[in-house]
Amino acid sequence: MRLLKRIGFRLLVGVGVLWGAATLAFAALHLTAGDPALAILGGPDARPTQEVLEQVRREYGLDDPVIVQYLHYLGRVATGDLGQSYVLRVPVLDAIGEQIWSTAQLALIAATTAILLALTIALLTARRRPWLRSLVSGVEVVLAATPTFVIGFALLIVFSFTLRLFPIGGNSGPSSVVLPALTSALSVVGTLSQVLRNELEEVLEQPFILTARTRGMRDASVRVLHALRHAVIPTVTMSGFLVAALLGGSVITETLFARQGLGTLLLNAVYAKDVPVVLGVVILSAGVYVVINLAVDIAYSLIDPRVVTA
Repeated sequence: MRLLKRIGFRLLVGVGVLWGAATLAFAALHLTAGDPALAILGGPDARPTQEVLEQVRREYGLDDPVIVQYLHYLGRVATGDLGQSYVLRVPVLDAIGEQIWSTAQLALIAATTAILLALTIALLTARRRPWLRSLVSGVEVVLAATPTFVIGFALLIVFSFTLRLFPIGGNSGPSSVVLPALTSALSVVGTLSQVLRNELEEVLEQPFILTARTRGMRDASVRVLHALRHAVIPTVTMSGFLVAALLGGSVITETLFARQGLGTLLLNAVYAKDVPVVLGVVILSAGVYVVINLAVDIAYSLIDPRVVTA
């Protein structure tokens, strides 16, 4: 019952976040200087006719009072209507739908790779010899401090230009996603493995770990079966950071590797002043964060029910 109440509360918070994102998007459209209808059509460079401008004003109700426009806009967003891209000449939802799978695929593979790498590094180095921990910590700091595009360039030089193992870019075939996913994963794995190792080292000093060792359990079994479950909670907490980093980094990664996806769609929309698409991607991103935070809350209850009852 407490879990259901917690999920219900989180859903209400999520609705509030989405309402805030939609409100900010509405304010961004109407508080910017100039005609909102012209901004929706792509700015002065689009050179729309007067008929098209009038059509947009009627469609968005721009001649109505602002509060009526705002309520009309919220109603449209609530029903999944994010407007029309007059630059791409398709509904915004269709434009996003055509690109979202590519970005979701890249983010999923990158997140899985980053989590597996972080778990492996933390399990192998926690409470080990000082020189090994110092060496790994140094590599983690370098990875955390290195910009994503530098990591991508390094991987391209080694694996594409020199060894010719993977294509330089594009969306054709499974091999084309390897370097972009590895680039995104390496940009977050340093931070993840540091947090997980520090928590794992604290857990390994707890009395129940000593009890498990005195029963004759092997070191690997103690780490995986007993310590890891208690140490993984901070990593679950960082899932929001992980998703934010991967989505934010998708603009850089997809541009560097010439991949189609939401990052490329957003960048092109910014260049073309395609306001409806930019606002649609912003609202979609807020929705993704709401879903991820809800999933993290449910994961807490599965890993440690005391978090829910606290």
